[in-house]
Amino acid sequence: MKASRNKNTRGTVLLVITSIIWGSSFVPQRVAMQHMQPFTFTAARFLLGVTVLLPILMVLKSGRKKDPDKTSEKVPLKTYLTAGVVCGSLLFMAVSFQQFGMQTTDAGKAGFISSMYVVVVPLLGLITGRRVRKTVWLGVLLAVAGVYLLSFTSQLRIERGDLIVLMGTVFWAAHILMLDRFLAEVDGLSLAVLQFLAAGLIALAAALLIEKPEIAQIQPGVWTILYSGIVVVGGGYTLQALGQKSIHPTVAAIIMSTEAVFAVFFGWALLGEHLSIRELAGCVLMFAAVIAAQMPGFGVFFSPKPAATETGEIGT
Repeated sequence: MKASRNKNTRGTVLLVITSIIWGSSFVPQRVAMQHMQPFTFTAARFLLGVTVLLPILMVLKSGRKKDPDKTSEKVPLKTYLTAGVVCGSLLFMAVSFQQFGMQTTDAGKAGFISSMYVVVVPLLGLITGRRVRKTVWLGVLLAVAGVYLLSFTSQLRIERGDLIVLMGTVFWAAHILMLDRFLAEVDGLSLAVLQFLAAGLIALAAALLIEKPEIAQIQPGVWTILYSGIVVVGGGYTLQALGQKSIHPTVAAIIMSTEAVFAVFFGWALLGEHLSIRELAGCVLMFAAVIAAQMPGFGVFFSPKPAATETGEIGT
């Protein structure tokens, strides 16, 4: 019992650190747009994230080969490639909408609007036949009210950047649903590397075709690439995988959804962004919607996530 409690505490701490890292990521994303264009930044940070995660994956794979107790049934390469391309493509679309939107919206507001994927997930789940309890609509109504207060001006017009970020939540939700689909079959860390590689390569192709990046333009914002690639992509997602080994998925989602709160904090502390009383009220409503959508009795009946397997891995 004590060992289980210690694991839960450790997992909670790791997920809190993850949410802080994710919340802080909106600041370098915002600053990066002053020095480079969206596809260039996306390509650089995801490909850098791959270089960070790949050595970790190779070490873990090597350790399993030496330990016969940690071997598992071999999954076809085609399954991994399909999972990586599908999830990576959705991730590229989600990040692209977010990145383009952040050219004209605050980091804190972008963090809260992005968190609406938690509400969009059950809505998309209806299309695939996932049963939704009636009370989940409370979360939807709270989120809609929050977006109205946070994003619409007194002239009842939503700001362009807010709308672009909001459109990206559909792809964030689709990405979550596809991860839920593929992680029942493949190793989570391997999928992370493959999806980051796919997203990075797609972004690189778009950058070369559309933006034609130059080193001189990128150099002033190189710190944003290093932080986003190493700390956010490489570090944050790794800590998520480690933390969720001992935390119930619903509890983990609630903890990580606090990234929206940290996004506002870092936007205020580092960029001097300020929210009006109206916008703060919108943040409160959206945060309530995020929690309501994940609490037992408000959520969605997804296919259960696999517990730790014989390899010590789970579907995250």
